[in-house]
Amino acid sequence: MKIASLAIASPLLLLVACGRAEPVEDLPSQDELANAANVAAAAAMAKAKSDTPASRNYVNVERGFSITFPEGWEKDASSSNADGVVYQDPGAGADVRIVWQKKDGDRTLQQIVGTVNEGSEGVSGDFIGDNEYRGTANDGEGNNVALRMIRQADGSIVTASFVYPEMLSEQYSAMAERTLDSLHVFAPKTQTPEGTAPEAAAPAPANTATP
Repeated sequence: MKIASLAIASPLLLLVACGRAEPVEDLPSQDELANAANVAAAAAMAKAKSDTPASRNYVNVERGFSITFPEGWEKDASSSNADGVVYQDPGAGADVRIVWQKKDGDRTLQQIVGTVNEGSEGVSGDFIGDNEYRGTANDGEGNNVALRMIRQADGSIVTASFVYPEMLSEQYSAMAERTLDSLHVFAPKTQTPEGTAPEAAAPAPANTATP
């Protein structure tokens, strides 16, 4: 019985002996394991980034405005130029148009809005101060139009319109509002050093009159 026991135990003793004979320095250190994990994580992040759609933010530095489009919408290159851009929902007949127009003489924003609203139906909107207008209308062809117009400091106008089928109002009305809310204007490239938007001005000190 003792011989049999030794015969069975011999392979186990050999395995243990081999394991103990392996130099400790040949095993990966904690730092090496951590580095390997970091490399693997970086590779995974790079792949995820490559699979992510391009940014939905559109920035026109030359004209001084930016906007964020709904996810999945596609640019209509044939209708876009240096003064504006058009994005479309590929399957629903909806689109967003952002157009820059240079100063038109001494016309006020109120006068420009009046001209834009001519020929539209069900026009409703409000002015926000002297330099912004938000409104809605119907184009007479079964489409609703959500509109936002902002007058820049030099008198030029940035107009964003979100057009969608009237029958899909429940689906698109909130999306239109969010999209128009994302419209921002800033000083055009020609008016800022190195084409960057100027930083926000510091608040005036207390008890100091602001011109």
